[in-house]
Amino acid sequence: MKPLSRRKFIQNTALAGGAMLFLPELEASMLLDKNSSGNYFLKEFGIDQNLCQKLLAKALSKGGDFADLYFEYSVMNYLGLEDGKVNRSYGDISLGVGIRTVKGDQIGYGFTQELTEASMISAAATAATICDLKAAPVRISFNPIKAGNYYPVTVNYSGIPANSKLSVLQELNHKCFSLSPEVVKVNAGFLSSAKRILIVTSDGVMAEDLIPHGYVYASVAAERNGKREQSFYNLGGHRDFSFYTEDVVNKVATKAVNDALVQFDAIQPPAGEIPVVLGPGVTGILLHEAIGHGMEADFNRKKVSTFSSMIGKKVAEPFVTIIDDGTNMNLAGSLNIDDEGTPGQKTVLVENGILTSYLHDKISAKHYGVEPTGNGRRQDFQNYPIPRMRNTYMLGGAASPEDVIKQAGNGIYVEDVSNGQVKIGEGDFAFYVSKGRMIENGKLAAPIKDVNIMGNGPKMLSNIIMLANNLEMDYGGAGQCGKNNQGVPVSFGLPTCLVKSLTVGGTRQKGGQS
Repeated sequence: MKPLSRRKFIQNTALAGGAMLFLPELEASMLLDKNSSGNYFLKEFGIDQNLCQKLLAKALSKGGDFADLYFEYSVMNYLGLEDGKVNRSYGDISLGVGIRTVKGDQIGYGFTQELTEASMISAAATAATICDLKAAPVRISFNPIKAGNYYPVTVNYSGIPANSKLSVLQELNHKCFSLSPEVVKVNAGFLSSAKRILIVTSDGVMAEDLIPHGYVYASVAAERNGKREQSFYNLGGHRDFSFYTEDVVNKVATKAVNDALVQFDAIQPPAGEIPVVLGPGVTGILLHEAIGHGMEADFNRKKVSTFSSMIGKKVAEPFVTIIDDGTNMNLAGSLNIDDEGTPGQKTVLVENGILTSYLHDKISAKHYGVEPTGNGRRQDFQNYPIPRMRNTYMLGGAASPEDVIKQAGNGIYVEDVSNGQVKIGEGDFAFYVSKGRMIENGKLAAPIKDVNIMGNGPKMLSNIIMLANNLEMDYGGAGQCGKNNQGVPVSFGLPTCLVKSLTVGGTRQKGGQS
């Protein structure tokens, strides 16, 4: 097939499909055909092995150690409702290739949206400028890799007509209003995306993937006696349309409404250093932000992280094990392959309290003399990969959740957090508690609000003194992790977890009156 430029490809599909407004839906139908097989980019854009040989040879022509090609075609569309009426609808198409040349720890990078040979050779030449030597011609033997299937596509996801997505949102809107007369406003949204990638490397890797992603959410406002409270909840991940059933709609609506209503009875907790119990599931964002980033290998290679000299040393109690995992079914951070072509895998970061590994891409793995862990990730073809987390969680312990809360005595129980700020190097953090409860005499008491928790990630890790046996993951799809101006989807999880003490910033002093 003769290669198509991005502009020509979009023009052709627009002519076939009609109105540009619906182009994302029509494009994704072809993109996510579950029956497609073989090299998608060869069939649609003429990207064959001979062309890849030329591009890699150009990228290495000035003496690079390594080069790779990252082809991407992705489609995203969003539909939003406000009080049952469509108030926003948009879509986006991304098509192009990123070409990277690596020399030691240095990176040269070029990209183009035009999948023509001339444009791609130019991008490869740009990447090669990181080097200034002459190199002998290269001939690469490509070996397709076998990867997992951690987000199987059972329905032509983005090919579902817009009206089908609209009916999901209308049902969600109706359910939210029906749960309480105090609900006064509902915003509901459905974001869906699909991405095809092809990765070809100078060390012989040739790997493809098809990644469905999306989520449905409800943002609810409720009023009582002139007082307004709000909440947000979503479910999704690397899933196709078959996930969004009536049961999912009910779960999203029920939690969003209940989370808003419970805040009417919330109090402000005392301020000070007190025991904190982190509830299971979404509070794992603290693990991700305050601890996980410090275990990404680039921060350690540059001696930025507190963990940079801690491999093989104790960082937590012996009952603490932390894992970063690309193999969880359908979670937002799962990867069949990472963005360097390394197969998805599970990486044990902390085992029985001992730091055992960092999260590696190919550059950091070579620096440390270890194998890549499958954590080379990028936002899109316009960015080169860097070490990033996937699904990060702490394994459960032996205690019951009730015993963990009882052990805390008097403190706070955190159910959800938001608006976090973290200093990656030191690990200092502050998070707003969006939902939680007081713990009084070892039992859950009044709901709390308007409180921040502050601390230091490595210190918090060493101060975890009890874990329950109820590990839960975050099953949302809206979570995006930002680093170096790149966003990638992630998930995280925790069991119920007792931290000896954290700084709680409320408006009442501990032991006193507000």
